[in-house]
Amino acid sequence: MPGLNTVKQRIPVRKVNVKLSGELLLPALIVIIAGVTTYLQPQFLSTLNLVNLSKQLVPLLIAAIGQCFVVIGGGLDLSIAALMSVAGVAGVLVMGSHGIEAGVAVMVLTGVLGGLINGVIIGYMRVTPLIVTLGMMSIAQAIALILSNGVPIYNLPEPFTEAVGFATMWGVPMTVVIGVAFAVLGGVILKRTIFGRYIYAIGSNVSAARKSGVNVPLYTMLIYGFSGLAAGVGAVVLTAWLGAAQPVAAPTLTLESIAAIVLGGVALAGGSGNLKQVVLGTVILGMLSNALNMIGISSYYQMLTVGLLVILAVCLDRLRKSDVI
Repeated sequence: MPGLNTVKQRIPVRKVNVKLSGELLLPALIVIIAGVTTYLQPQFLSTLNLVNLSKQLVPLLIAAIGQCFVVIGGGLDLSIAALMSVAGVAGVLVMGSHGIEAGVAVMVLTGVLGGLINGVIIGYMRVTPLIVTLGMMSIAQAIALILSNGVPIYNLPEPFTEAVGFATMWGVPMTVVIGVAFAVLGGVILKRTIFGRYIYAIGSNVSAARKSGVNVPLYTMLIYGFSGLAAGVGAVVLTAWLGAAQPVAAPTLTLESIAAIVLGGVALAGGSGNLKQVVLGTVILGMLSNALNMIGISSYYQMLTVGLLVILAVCLDRLRKSDVI
């Protein structure tokens, strides 16, 4: 029947058009934000500000990548920022007595250990991720405050801050190089490895994944271990960039990482998401914060903006699922 064939031919075209429009939405938002901010504050596109913006984005980008893995796998990690704090404090304390390499290793391993503990409890004991990571957030934050006596630690080795916080590679800040490398690693794992396929499978339908032979507890532990790795690497970058180990480092980072992945189209129910879009969502949040600072708007309103963006993005996600948009 000619009519039926015509309908069959049109359906894929509509799906492709919807997909393309969704993929172009975030780049369009970036252009709009850049254009409006440049009109209001011409210094926005200056080289100095763009370099500063790129450095500001890196801790959030790394945290968002870790959060992306967890949410695609059907979970949630509220402990990323707290693990970043305790990892930074522990690493700096070790640097003073055992050297820079040992301190960096302690930062990374502290983050991974915290993530693995989350994963063991969630994966093997089947406890709700929200409760486990909320408890880990409190524990990690408390340990960071105890180790630092509640005050920032400023006596970092100068070679560490110079090499990571201020050095460049081919003209690109080292912190940005680390962030890009971590994003590439995350993308390769999600798209090119069995581990990545299992993350999507567990997030889509954990019961079906278990029946298909996937070792769900083991891979859940590894997912949260990767999130912990993100916290550890983020601690290295944030500590070097700030020039201090903060016991309460980036307190809004966890919320912002969730906002970034939701803006990037990652389904909070799990099973779907695109790391490239998460990177764009991170850029949008960073640009908004930078733009509001340059225009002179209070940080309180910036927090308000992030919260509104999270709610808006979740509502849009629900509408997409119901085929309303």
